[in-house]
Amino acid sequence: MMDIDIEKLKADLNVIVQDVLDAAKLHKGDLFVLGCSTSEVVGGRIGKNSNLDVGEAIIQTIIAKLKPEGIHLAVQGCEHINRSVVVEREVAEKKGFEIVNVVPALHAGGAGSIAAFKNFDDPVEVEHIVAQAGLDIGDTFIGMHVKFVQVPVRPSIKELGGAHVTALRSRAKYVGGPRANYDPIK
Repeated sequence: MMDIDIEKLKADLNVIVQDVLDAAKLHKGDLFVLGCSTSEVVGGRIGKNSNLDVGEAIIQTIIAKLKPEGIHLAVQGCEHINRSVVVEREVAEKKGFEIVNVVPALHAGGAGSIAAFKNFDDPVEVEHIVAQAGLDIGDTFIGMHVKFVQVPVRPSIKELGGAHVTALRSRAKYVGGPRANYDPIK
């Protein structure tokens, strides 16, 4: 496993999240979904080397970046909890998400989900969300939780520790035909 410099991880993550925010142009109240394999971040294989300290650093860094913008963080768990998502209860209720009964564990949900439960005010798990953008650390495949139409975002930093990083934003569907005009910022 890799030795992880937590301060470098936080600094790189701040750049990555800002790249996604710049591309996504989110609004207050929007959802930002995170899929994260701390195993991959520390140089291991997804699901095999979960790291609570890394999960905590990632969640705290992203919350600190999103909260001032009024953007809500949602954290996807692993397939062992059917990729259910940790959100604040207030968000689940406001958006009409069905709350499910599961509490993440190290090898059933992952370190990121555990850290979200620890750092959110009133965390709950929901089965499915529709986020406007998201970040995937370690190839966890967040697409099922991002609104259609999805557009890839290419952050300037491509790896966090040993994990491959990708991101998505969404945009409104283009409708109409050859005579239609489109707003370039949507």
